[in-house]
Amino acid sequence: MKSLAKETAIYGVSSIVGKFLNWMLVPLYTYVLKESSDYGIVTNLYAWTALLLVLLTYGMETGFFRFANDSENNPRKVYSTSLLCLFSTSLFFAVVCVVCQHPIANFLGYPTHSEFISLLGIVVAMDAFASIPFAYLRFKKRPIRFAYMKLMFVGLNILFNLFFLIVCPKLSDWSIISSWYDASYGVGYVFIANILATGIQTLFLLPEMLEARGGGFSMALLKKMLKYSLPLLILGVAGIMNQTLDRIIFPFLYAGSDAKDQLGIYGACFKVAMVMMMFTQAFRYAYEPFVFSKHKDKKSVEAYADAMKYYLIFSYLILLGMTVYLDLLKYIIAPSYWAGLRVVPIVLWTYIFQGIYFNLSFWYKLTDKTQYGAYFSILGLIITAALQILFVPRFSYMASAASNTVSYLIIMLLSYIIGKKYLAIPYDMKSMGGYTLLTIGLLAVFYGCKAFLPQVWANMLIGTLLLLVYCYVLTKKDFPLSSLPVVGKYFRK
Repeated sequence: MKSLAKETAIYGVSSIVGKFLNWMLVPLYTYVLKESSDYGIVTNLYAWTALLLVLLTYGMETGFFRFANDSENNPRKVYSTSLLCLFSTSLFFAVVCVVCQHPIANFLGYPTHSEFISLLGIVVAMDAFASIPFAYLRFKKRPIRFAYMKLMFVGLNILFNLFFLIVCPKLSDWSIISSWYDASYGVGYVFIANILATGIQTLFLLPEMLEARGGGFSMALLKKMLKYSLPLLILGVAGIMNQTLDRIIFPFLYAGSDAKDQLGIYGACFKVAMVMMMFTQAFRYAYEPFVFSKHKDKKSVEAYADAMKYYLIFSYLILLGMTVYLDLLKYIIAPSYWAGLRVVPIVLWTYIFQGIYFNLSFWYKLTDKTQYGAYFSILGLIITAALQILFVPRFSYMASAASNTVSYLIIMLLSYIIGKKYLAIPYDMKSMGGYTLLTIGLLAVFYGCKAFLPQVWANMLIGTLLLLVYCYVLTKKDFPLSSLPVVGKYFRK
């Protein structure tokens, strides 16, 4: 368990730090890119890459772990078979993207920049192929190497973005720069930075790839792996589409001539709310090993109930904090994007419902009723798609944000209702309901005051007082100051 906790911490920290650093690119893009439509291109195409990455890995990462840990199989043969299979499909996909870039670009609405399709096609292919070497690092219990490689990519991507978008324009008078740099290319350099960083990461994974030598290729083994892995593809696609469908289909649903501008505004403001997602991700990395380690403990259900309550309490604290200080946080993005800030509270609620749903999901994971995970994911996707098709043409990105919120709310409630039949967890509904009502009440007071007080400083002052009220209730009921490390001794009687 100590080893598991250590590895979880390393994987978790590297993932969260990487997401945070990538999140810091949002201010760069919104302030440097000339038009919000440019960021709309980034938002749309990267949503496609997230979906394509799931399709191109087709569950083989999980399949690798399943068969590499089977005593009947040679782990090296499993690794080499997986690697060769992913290499073949990834190479085929990259070639198709390069050869068919023009019709694909026309379909997606980027006829003048078909090279974007080639660039991102190659990036997705390399990422899909790299998923097996990264899985191999986890299999060999090398979390430090894993974290280093992940953070190296993020660092390189940031450096290349800064070079192309900040440094090169300032040095455009230098002949060594002006001979190849085109300032009007703008958003294209975002994708060039990505392919350079991904290419270097792939080269650094070469030692792991070479470890597959001598493993050989087994068609019989591959058939078994595909039989096991391909059903996971359905669940993976449904899950990722729940998260990215709004940004994928928006250009097809919104008929206005400013569709890319609207999508850019939505994408940037969506990113502002990702602080909540990073908190949920951090909780997830810590909670998963906790749940499975406590599963055989007679008091485990009480521990699960406490974990849910404290997750909700601190999620509401983040929600309140980001809402009352949104007039300050808005400077993260350029003023031309501020019109979309109204989606931030909606997206925050989406992440909260998503986090609660994740907490609830352990009832079907612990009782081997994992088919319910597929049912909920597919139902959520249907709800999201239906709501967007109905309302995005009329309400633009507000409908995109709200459809995700409604979808996660419904599957969250269904998971709770059905889960009670299979695993009775004594959730403190009274306490959690009280915090929910308190949060909604404080938000109502804040928005009510904001409607009559146009001054930003007055709104922030009122918001701070409301936030202090929440913290007061929190410390009195469930998180006494005396329990804090180091300083807690000063609050004890």
